[in-house]
Amino acid sequence: MEELKNIGFDGYAVGGLAVGEPKDERRRILAHLAPRMPPERPRYLMGMGTPEDIVEAVAGGIDMMDCVLPTRAARHGLLFTSEGRVSIKQAKYAQDGNPLDPSCSCRVCKRYSRAYLRHLYASNEVLAQVLNTIHNLSFYLDTMRAVRHSIQLGERPRIVSERSRA
Repeated sequence: MEELKNIGFDGYAVGGLAVGEPKDERRRILAHLAPRMPPERPRYLMGMGTPEDIVEAVAGGIDMMDCVLPTRAARHGLLFTSEGRVSIKQAKYAQDGNPLDPSCSCRVCKRYSRAYLRHLYASNEVLAQVLNTIHNLSFYLDTMRAVRHSIQLGERPRIVSERSRA
């Protein structure tokens, strides 16, 4: 990192993490690298995925990250909610008339039930992938809004499920 800083890049990226190593190892590496990255330059973590991982990375000094997880998970019926992860393909949702996430204000949660989302998924309807993706991206955007708000308040960032959503 010291040699990279001497070159004077516009920003600094960390890659090769979140590819199967234990979370403790990733934490150790980020705890070592992030404080050594120039704070006045963007600090980017490639491929960081779960909402919890993103919040932890920001709390550790990372400014930006990207990942395919919210869209890939959506295509496979895994949805992120303020109440935890939901695998919409499970039979227990077949008759569930509740919104996917009662605390979510996205257009999917406002309009469609868990039963309908499960039906679309079980029927291999492309609309299932679209609606699931809209919801997951909305959840991630809400998570990032909460992170920004926490930073503005001088608090440690938290995941959406740890706070009440308006």
